[in-house]
Amino acid sequence: MTGKDFFGNWIVRNLLLAVLFIIGLILIVNLMLGIVTRHNRTVTVPDMTNMTFREAQYTASKAGLRVEIGDSVYVRQMKKGVVFSQNPKAGSQVKKDRRILLTTNAVNAKKVSMPSLVGCSMRQAKAELASKGLFLGRMTYIEDIATNNVLKQLYRNREIKPGVMVESGSKIDLVLGLAPEETCTYAPDVVGMKYLRAVDIIQDNSLNIGRVVFDKTVSSYSDSLNAVVYKQAPETGDIPLDRGSEISIYLKLE
Repeated sequence: MTGKDFFGNWIVRNLLLAVLFIIGLILIVNLMLGIVTRHNRTVTVPDMTNMTFREAQYTASKAGLRVEIGDSVYVRQMKKGVVFSQNPKAGSQVKKDRRILLTTNAVNAKKVSMPSLVGCSMRQAKAELASKGLFLGRMTYIEDIATNNVLKQLYRNREIKPGVMVESGSKIDLVLGLAPEETCTYAPDVVGMKYLRAVDIIQDNSLNIGRVVFDKTVSSYSDSLNAVVYKQAPETGDIPLDRGSEISIYLKLE
């Protein structure tokens, strides 16, 4: 069979037409898909943390995105009403008109019931405070038969009774016992640790947090949580410290 006869065969001719039709259909569908879904056309999500909702709306609009408040938290250290976090995160590649969910810092703090800490050990008290969304503040030591036994619980320099409602995120100071033979402790090595972990370790060693200094790489509350200690004063060593002494820490982003 010659080439002319082959391509002149109606079966072959119809098969070729069908293949060409399918190829053309695929090309048209891909073209339409690219137009409708902006296939392979993405934008970079801007960082909207620490912005007001209106500022976040404007920033998102400039990037061709939309924003919506999905949740709220209460972080005492942050300005009220600003963006705490976002999803997708800043720097993500998304399609235009994507909705970005924002978590904002609540204007009003949630109230929690003050737990009963008197009679607990310092570590038990820390755990109980954490379960309520509260933080251990300053530790003061007075002579007693049991070291690190909680003798008083204080809120804003006044004793506070169990059951009293306080703002979530508040710091609770403790007056702790100190046996005469256990007055000394030692500075732990917290260099290389993240902020909250360093604070936890220092407090577990019966020491208070002194100065907390963040360098210029830290510009937001979320940055501070990821910052690591690069220097502490006093440094770790064999020199004994009185319980309740202060350790200052200096932090930066890695």
